[in-house]
Amino acid sequence: MLINCVAYENGRKLAHIDVDAISDWLARPDAFVWVALQDPSETELQEMQEEFGLHDLAVEDAQNAHQRPKLEAYGNSLFVTVHTAQVVDDRIRFGETHAFLGPRYLVTVRHGASLSYAPVRERVQREPDLLALGPSYGLYAVLDYIVDNYRPIIDQFKQTLDALEKDIFSDTYRRVTVVKLYELKRELTQMRLAVAPLQDVLAQLTRSQSALIPEEVRLYFRDVQD
Repeated sequence: MLINCVAYENGRKLAHIDVDAISDWLARPDAFVWVALQDPSETELQEMQEEFGLHDLAVEDAQNAHQRPKLEAYGNSLFVTVHTAQVVDDRIRFGETHAFLGPRYLVTVRHGASLSYAPVRERVQREPDLLALGPSYGLYAVLDYIVDNYRPIIDQFKQTLDALEKDIFSDTYRRVTVVKLYELKRELTQMRLAVAPLQDVLAQLTRSQSALIPEEVRLYFRDVQD
């Protein structure tokens, strides 16, 4: 569904807009539009494709999900896929975020387990000088938020791992402890496989010579990579 559709100009939020009004705002030289979707229907993605001229292959990937983390260029636009993670009922659940970046737009598409990006939008709206750099700064803020959310998950599961290892060496043997330990290590391995390719995506964004990513914003992508 459509979560958010906002027009910005010179780094400042101007208005929530209808999808039908997107083309009018794209015609303004200092404006860009940020659209947020969650588990969108095929019709909603087709509307975005028509408004922004998104490439067929990128739209197909965003619709189907189950993509590896990657960065692809389609003409004067970039398509980014990253994996998200959340702890639900003491288990790591994974989702995906797809982002379409163009000269005057940023479209983010969330699938599965993922926190809302409302705090990200609120944050960048308090930084108009940086948001004036364009939609690529919004993309940086989303990726930064995703990566920041990995750390508490890892820390939480590290504490659980330490507790389980202590149980293993206690005087009372419990098979359930070994089972939990195995499941935990399996989930952390899965998380590593999901997250590690993001290093390459961020490296490409940092080195990108695309006009879509000003030099000032590349420094922020480098920070996320670190």
